[in-house]
Amino acid sequence: MQTLTRIIESGSLSAAAQQMGTTQATISRRLQALEQLLNTKLLLRTTHAMKLTDDGERCYQHARSLIAAWEALEDDLKGADAEPTGVLRVRAPHAFGQEQLIAPLTQFLNQYGQLSVEWMLNDKSPDFIADNIDCAIHVGPATDPATVATRLAEVPRIIVASPALLAKTQHAVKDIDALAALPWIAIRQFYHYDVTLSHSETGQSVHFPIVPRLTSDSLYAARQAALSSIGAVIISAWLVEDDIRAGRLIHVLPQWQASPLPVFLLYPYANYYPARLRKFLSLMRDAMPGLVGMRKPEFR
Repeated sequence: MQTLTRIIESGSLSAAAQQMGTTQATISRRLQALEQLLNTKLLLRTTHAMKLTDDGERCYQHARSLIAAWEALEDDLKGADAEPTGVLRVRAPHAFGQEQLIAPLTQFLNQYGQLSVEWMLNDKSPDFIADNIDCAIHVGPATDPATVATRLAEVPRIIVASPALLAKTQHAVKDIDALAALPWIAIRQFYHYDVTLSHSETGQSVHFPIVPRLTSDSLYAARQAALSSIGAVIISAWLVEDDIRAGRLIHVLPQWQASPLPVFLLYPYANYYPARLRKFLSLMRDAMPGLVGMRKPEFR
């Protein structure tokens, strides 16, 4: 039944074999054994397509319920506070997952020695079924109504530019008009053709258009471009903290900031969540606000 659900959710026998760490021939044999046991055809396959039969659809729905019930039974017999086991598959953003999240991930693995984690880095929106993942750490608004979104922390965003870039301007950047006149680097996921900033003391909000000299979907590329004096950039504070301290970048108009980015742990709705996911959520909820450059979420 686990094989059947993986075939259906991954879209093919070969994808199911890859996700389950076995061969396509083994997957095919398991499917045939299930069909023989139930004395019915579950899947109709051609060279280019695969379709569930009516019996296959009913079997798939029952299989999902049975597998969830079995996992619940295992946890119940072992005790709710027993050490989690198995493999937790997590998706995280590239920059965040390479730097900020390694410390809490290490803590999680050290705490639960019977558990292993598949740590996949990707900035795209997660597809839990196709990508065979249990949860995803997501930076930015959570918009998918089909997922549970637990808010973990916020990422402050600040404006930075290199000393060389600021030296090229005729006057020091002392106000918003001078800031708007700078060349800009845009981070595609969060801003592209305009910028909105708020004053930390007065709450005043300003909005102005930009024509980016460089647009990227990578925080690392945007940071490197700022270091190379291509333009000013609004970027996650944690990523440039060392650069500001070393004088490689300057925090421009520190009283003006872009709205912070929320950080969520996303996972699909389900009747039951295994202990490994519950423990990971608990650890991330505690650890995330304490990471360098992060802060507790403000619920509005």
